[in-house]
Amino acid sequence: MAQLGSLPSGQRHLATPHREQAAKEPEQDQQPESGLKTAADKTAAVERQIRSLDEMLTSALPVAPLTFEALVISPSPPRFDPAHSGPGPEPAWHNYAPVRPGVLRLLLGAAARYRRELAAARSRFDAAQTEHRNQESQRRQAFAAAKAQHDRRVTEERAKAAKHNADLAARQTAFAAGQPEAVEWFVARVLDASRYPGVFPRERRVTYRPEHREVEVEFEFPPPRIVPPVRAFRYIRTRDAVEPLARPQSEIRQCYQRLISCIALRTLHEVFAATPSSTVETVVFHGRVGTVDPATGQPVRPHLVSVSVGRSAFDTLVLASVDPTVCLAHLGARMSASPFDLEPVDPLT
Repeated sequence: MAQLGSLPSGQRHLATPHREQAAKEPEQDQQPESGLKTAADKTAAVERQIRSLDEMLTSALPVAPLTFEALVISPSPPRFDPAHSGPGPEPAWHNYAPVRPGVLRLLLGAAARYRRELAAARSRFDAAQTEHRNQESQRRQAFAAAKAQHDRRVTEERAKAAKHNADLAARQTAFAAGQPEAVEWFVARVLDASRYPGVFPRERRVTYRPEHREVEVEFEFPPPRIVPPVRAFRYIRTRDAVEPLARPQSEIRQCYQRLISCIALRTLHEVFAATPSSTVETVVFHGRVGTVDPATGQPVRPHLVSVSVGRSAFDTLVLASVDPTVCLAHLGARMSASPFDLEPVDPLT
């Protein structure tokens, strides 16, 4: 095979671009693969987000209900680990003592020099011992101060835990007696313990009416934009670009309606599961969303769901199998005719 350098000039002109093109081909081949992976990763992320919204009810069903016992805390004092290390080993004389001359050298006049070296070494040794004693004294003082600080923190942690547990025991007694403040406090802890995505609002208000053994929950829904407007992503090879595919508007509306229905049923489930019938017989749920009135520009919070359910009716539900929106209708809920458009309903009174 002819070498490039031995080809005529015209053939060399043709061969050189061919090699440059061959060198670029691997890089070009990698672009579609990278673009396809980016599109697949973005699509998977959107699908996970939709799945988490779709499973907002069923994901909470296996979770054990909150109890007063679970709120008891144990003191967790810090481990004592002083940062002050020791000054090291005590000075040893053999590390300072000069080498003693032999007998012949002593006879030849080295004795005086040796005595001077010995005195100087003794002086350095005495100074090193003094420094060591000072360092040891400082170390002991620092250790004692660190230990005293640690002991104070241990005492504070134990006192803090003891106070928390004593207050908790008092609240538990008041809860069993049906005192409104204690019931409202515990139900609020139940709702606080419920895990939602971080972008969800966490505003809620709890009211207890002991004469009816009724808990009322005012709950803040996430806005409709929580539903991803993109269904998937695709890679366009000709433009080397990743583009979104829009989710149908009907699907967005259906997803949002299902989401707020799931949240309503999930809240009812969590309150009933964590409270005894002797304290809570009925749960009233009002779900609303914060927005801005386009007509006035003023903030408004229209109700989208309002439902009142007795324990006996709720206990008959198989929540893992229900259609959340149909289930709420079965329970007699007032539901917005168009939640995505934030069309309000009058809450139950």
